[in-house]
Amino acid sequence: MPFGLCNQIAPLLNRRQLLQGASCGFGWLAFSGLLGQTAAPGGAISAWENPLAPKSPHFAAKAKHVIFLCMRGGPSHLDTFDYKPKLQSDSGKPGPRPGSKLLGSRFKFKQSGKSGLWISELYSELAKQADELCLVHSLQTDLPAHPQAFVRLHTGTSQFIRPSLGAWALYGLGTENENLPGFVSITPSSGFGGATNYGSSFLPAIYQGTALGRDNRPIASAEIAHLKTRQAKDEQRAELDFLQTLNRRKLERDQVNPDVEGAIEAAELAFKMQSEMPQVLDLNKESESTKRLYGIGDRQTEDFGRKCLLARKMVEAGVRFVEVTHGNWDHHFNMNASLERSCGEVDRPVAGLLQDLKKRGLLDETLVVFTGEFGRTPYAQGQDGRDHNNKAFTLWMAGGGVKAGFRYGRSNEYGFDVEENPVSIHDLHATLLALLGLDHERLTFRHAGRDFRLTDVYGNVVKEVIA
Repeated sequence: MPFGLCNQIAPLLNRRQLLQGASCGFGWLAFSGLLGQTAAPGGAISAWENPLAPKSPHFAAKAKHVIFLCMRGGPSHLDTFDYKPKLQSDSGKPGPRPGSKLLGSRFKFKQSGKSGLWISELYSELAKQADELCLVHSLQTDLPAHPQAFVRLHTGTSQFIRPSLGAWALYGLGTENENLPGFVSITPSSGFGGATNYGSSFLPAIYQGTALGRDNRPIASAEIAHLKTRQAKDEQRAELDFLQTLNRRKLERDQVNPDVEGAIEAAELAFKMQSEMPQVLDLNKESESTKRLYGIGDRQTEDFGRKCLLARKMVEAGVRFVEVTHGNWDHHFNMNASLERSCGEVDRPVAGLLQDLKKRGLLDETLVVFTGEFGRTPYAQGQDGRDHNNKAFTLWMAGGGVKAGFRYGRSNEYGFDVEENPVSIHDLHATLLALLGLDHERLTFRHAGRDFRLTDVYGNVVKEVIA
């Protein structure tokens, strides 16, 4: 071509177009990087892997399993585990809220066990296990409203939908039995956040809790649908294989699709559950002495006793995290009779659970936690009720590497606010994860371009309660 014609040919791209195209390329590279992080470990789980396989903890674990006993509604710490002589002597005097009057407990406290922990007469059976308990008297939460406090207890926040404590534990450690869910929630609350309290949010769907039963309904009638298939096992497997082939082809086309991954994993788990879950749910083979230990057969303790026995069987079978919910503890009025009834329903079953775990050599590796979302006020509401109190409340733990026969923190002389060693919900979560061998700052999941964790940017491990 003659040299002169070169100058007459228009370039394919001018400088502005070249820069525009290059900038789009940079954006595409960044987007590809985000997709890669999502699909990598710490992001969405490949459908060809086993997301429930056991994983190594960050450091040596004290506990392998958790049984989380959740008393929905805010039990009164002042009538159960936080003895306040000053409140008793000043009952009837003006309270910390204008126009309020202090209300002493009508229930007697006494020191129990060699440790001498103060426990109310409402927990006469649990008091016999005092030397196994670690009482924390200085819990605090942000808001005195049930929905927000309840969700915060379970997920670390009340403002956004985040993965639950059980989902984080399962994500970090996997489970010891691939034929069972790694996280089970027994009769979860239908209110106060509902499924959020056992959900997985942006974590892969396989880490959400499996709900067993519904609140306010007897657990004896609860069933998991389709545990007994009408098909022969080989026919069912062939049908499932065909369905999974279609699902995986869809996932190959999409590359990243959490909904399809969740469907694949859920179908596989459901198939496996048919071989083992019916035996776990069957309490008929338990000895009569074991049933009596949990209060099964007694009208008052029958239901919660069954729940606690199921929790023990699940832990024994390798389930990582079991939550058992009991309610309602929202005793604004007629508290004396209502609280006595609520405590009577859980006292014997919980004491039986601790004894049974210890007898079977499971207590040392199972962390048992007993708490509500907040406590109650030292001043009266009506004649014999108490209002919500988020400034101070008590929980107890047992087994799983916590100090036994020990108390930590202190509320003030009326139990209204924390006076010594406050413990936030983030601190609690950091401590529970630490007992499982997980560093709450390292247990992260990349979502929406940043790393999330259960404790957000907060939380300190309460080392003083760890044995």
